[in-house]
Amino acid sequence: MEKKYGVYICKGCGIGESVNIEKLAKSAKSGTVKEENIKTHDILCSPDGLQLIKNDIKKDGINTIIIAACSPRVKYEEFDFSGCITERVNIREFVAWMQPPNTDDTQSLAEDYIGMGAIRAQKGELPEPAILENLSKNILVIGGGITGMTAALDAAKAGYQVVLVEKEPVLGGFANKLYKKIPTRDYKEPLIVDTDIGKVIQEVESNPDIKVYKSAKVEKTVGQPGLYDVTIASGSGSDTVKIGAIVVATGWIPYDATKLGHLGYGQYKDVVTNIEFEQIAKKGAINRPSDGKEAKKVAFIQCAGQRDPNHLTYCSSMCCVTSLKQAKYVRQSQDALAMILYKDIRTPGRLEAFYKEAQNDPGIMLTKGEVTGVSDAGNGNLYVMMEKSLLGDKIKVEADLVVLATGMVPTTRGPQEYLDGITLAAAKGDEAKKAYLESTPKPDFILNLDYRQGPELPSLEGAAGFADSNFVCFQYETRRTGVYAAGPVRQPMNMTEAQEDAAGAAFKAIQCIDHVAKGMAVHPRAWDLTFPDPQLIRCTACKRCTEECPFGAIEEDAKGIPTYMLNRCRRCGTCMGACPERIVSFKDYSVDMIGSMIKSIDVPEEEFRIICLVCENDAYPALDTVGLNRKTIDPSVRFIPMRCLGGLNLVWLADGFSKGIDGFLLLGCKFGENYQCHFIKGSELANTRFSKVGETLDRLQLEADRVNMMQVAISEYDKLPEMINAFVEKVKEIGHNPFKEI
Repeated sequence: MEKKYGVYICKGCGIGESVNIEKLAKSAKSGTVKEENIKTHDILCSPDGLQLIKNDIKKDGINTIIIAACSPRVKYEEFDFSGCITERVNIREFVAWMQPPNTDDTQSLAEDYIGMGAIRAQKGELPEPAILENLSKNILVIGGGITGMTAALDAAKAGYQVVLVEKEPVLGGFANKLYKKIPTRDYKEPLIVDTDIGKVIQEVESNPDIKVYKSAKVEKTVGQPGLYDVTIASGSGSDTVKIGAIVVATGWIPYDATKLGHLGYGQYKDVVTNIEFEQIAKKGAINRPSDGKEAKKVAFIQCAGQRDPNHLTYCSSMCCVTSLKQAKYVRQSQDALAMILYKDIRTPGRLEAFYKEAQNDPGIMLTKGEVTGVSDAGNGNLYVMMEKSLLGDKIKVEADLVVLATGMVPTTRGPQEYLDGITLAAAKGDEAKKAYLESTPKPDFILNLDYRQGPELPSLEGAAGFADSNFVCFQYETRRTGVYAAGPVRQPMNMTEAQEDAAGAAFKAIQCIDHVAKGMAVHPRAWDLTFPDPQLIRCTACKRCTEECPFGAIEEDAKGIPTYMLNRCRRCGTCMGACPERIVSFKDYSVDMIGSMIKSIDVPEEEFRIICLVCENDAYPALDTVGLNRKTIDPSVRFIPMRCLGGLNLVWLADGFSKGIDGFLLLGCKFGENYQCHFIKGSELANTRFSKVGETLDRLQLEADRVNMMQVAISEYDKLPEMINAFVEKVKEIGHNPFKEI
């Protein structure tokens, strides 16, 4: 469209008292912005201020709006003008609230931000969403346990058609194996209640909007959200169904108790797992397997193989309360004793009340200690040996039945470990990879994705195979757009929590279908209508974009040329930073745009100028909070927001230093095992690229300390001023960029 510009400067919230508004308005005048279209207002977000802009849009045809006011993270509904390019310039938090009023530095800072905002408006275009044809609104749920059935029912109640795939011949999952469950509301008598799993199964199987496949598995998943072709194999053959989004609810399996040799499993018949104990209880009396006699002294060993670096490093969340429930099974016989031997008792949330009720039972003994082994007592019973117990340093507890609280292992763990093994073997060469494939049994894959980046859901580093994407920011999300994890496949949880989790994942799947239908991104840029638009004629097939995309959104054709699966894309811009040819851009975000903003900054010979490239998800809101708290950051710093530091392109540094910029600071999310990056690997990739900055600096004969990268969480705003100011001082010690003199 032919652009007609309007610049609107707000005086409110202290801006008018901080900078010379008249001078600021004059600085906004350029060849594209006419003086009569530069206006100021006391409170721009007020009804009068907004009406001023709307009148100009209607009467004068203003369609490209630059608003110099508060942070774009606030008032976004007020400053949303349909059909217009709107660029927000943050001179409240970044200038008026962060700098002393009415100084030359403060004025210069505001003018530079106005100039950069004008560049963004000039270089940007209105997004035209890519809406693909023949989109499906059907939801696939994999897993027919309580999590999967709940997700299917909630999606069906919301008006969506659901396909439910269960590998077993019956629905119900582990709930079928339970004798009773813990009540969800009242923890008074009765302390244990029926699972009612049969009612849920009947509701699912009678729902006309849910098509159930039993004794079935997903053979192949091809495509992208809204356009998945999923092949389902069952006893009646193979069906290929059109799917819009997917919920993975395949649940968990118990940890292999045979690996816990010191606890006697497999050696003594009367050592059973907590799941096996449920089967015993379902038969009525608690009879021990060895001779069928009723068990009168039952020992429950908590954390059997859990919170143990040699087995499961994590807590499975539900084991303590399960043992408390099973202790009540034992106490159905009034002369029976239940002994719970624990490292720690963990009953989160309202389950603490259940724990308190169990403590009041005189036949339930709880003691803390470290279980060191199980041995034969010589009289048909067993000894459980403990150390550092509340009952003494080294004791033996006699029991006629021992129950091991083994933990939850996600069904995604096996496939993930298998794929990780292939990667490690391949790094040693083709022969090592071949040997690994020949010697290692192939696990049952769940999704069988036809993705360049692998057939299954990647898990967090150190997450033991749980199909989570980011424990802080990405509830239900996985690294595969349109695929949502729910229940114990995502993290350890009990039945009630799994049902709540299922509802969340189902609604995430619905949201994805809705967004795809509008050509809109999903979390975290859930408003974004842009998409990557590469000039493939210049592509060299280097494959960096396909390898670095955190979400598997880029495939390759037979010649190695990238093929963008737009509905998988989350618009992070990582591919933009990955491309050495700089051919990837978005309507309102490009290498040229950011580079032009850097070049637009005024660089006086006698003053320092430092560019800070800022992640929009953690660092930018942290900086806003710095302003909100009226903390000062050196006025030589100019903040330029990025969707993600994964979009970093080293040409910006080269161009900036050539212009005379004195230093560059990259401010991104934390990364590593417990990373916070909203785009999975963005800040980590930026760090990798940052390691190559030395080559650029060497070429320009500049000091390496002129560039730095810092990690920051959104909550660490209080540390930012000191961090940034310390970097500025280091640059000032080095001295001015010698290119200023050229």
